[in-house]
Amino acid sequence: MREHEPTLADRLGVDLTAVRWPEPAEIRARARRRARRQVAGAAVALVLVVGGATAVLRPTDGAAPPPVAVPVMDPGPSGEIPPEALLQPADLREQSEPPLTASDLGESIRLDDHLGACRTDQGQSTRWETSLWSRSQAILRDRPDGYDHHPSDLLVGQDIYRVTPEVAGRFFRGLEQLIAPCAAWRSVGPIEWRGRTINAEAVHNWALVDRDFVGDEAALLRHSVSQPRDRATGEPLGEVSRSTTSLAIVRVGDLVTVIVPGSSTSDDELRRLARVAATRMCPSANPSC
Repeated sequence: MREHEPTLADRLGVDLTAVRWPEPAEIRARARRRARRQVAGAAVALVLVVGGATAVLRPTDGAAPPPVAVPVMDPGPSGEIPPEALLQPADLREQSEPPLTASDLGESIRLDDHLGACRTDQGQSTRWETSLWSRSQAILRDRPDGYDHHPSDLLVGQDIYRVTPEVAGRFFRGLEQLIAPCAAWRSVGPIEWRGRTINAEAVHNWALVDRDFVGDEAALLRHSVSQPRDRATGEPLGEVSRSTTSLAIVRVGDLVTVIVPGSSTSDDELRRLARVAATRMCPSANPSC
């Protein structure tokens, strides 16, 4: 098995193979996604913000060292993850637009913004887990041309990462430790409610509700948020008493994928997508299956 660090030619290969001249509607959609990420990152302390993504954090006992470059395990000509390894629109139960995709080198393995915020609030030291190669996509519900997509139009978001065996082992072994401080995290912050700024609170919970149901390793992670309340009066804010979202994490060989479904996706449907994703990853994994 040959190992090498990504060269300039590798990086150019990633860039050039990912080039696709987008339509104006796609450019607008990408700009809206970027803006939503920026808003979610800035608002992570607000108790009413649910969803979003951030890098997977690895608990450490001491100060967090900077990310370290690691050699690429090359399973093919370049190690890049082909688009065919991703879920395809035909795998979904709803009509969709063409996926919005991107690929990169050295990206962090991504899960949930609020999990990182919870660990920071608990005074937990953290460290980023870094991949070698990555490919990401967002598949949106099919809408007429010119339609301004709402976040609820997201059918599935998916990231695939090629990692070293050491990273894959640490990541799955550390999931319980990662979420343990966040079994009942009370998040406090100001929100806008009916024209007023209110100091509110909500309780977040993360739980591993299923393990090893597909691929070499797998996990189903559920994030629940209680109904926010006004801290001064105890008055509930909003009509939904509890919000729950899930994501699936699957490893096949040296590939790890994180699948973030749309808001209306059930856990059973998410498991189905995870099984399909594992099958699609097999030919590109090292070793293949």
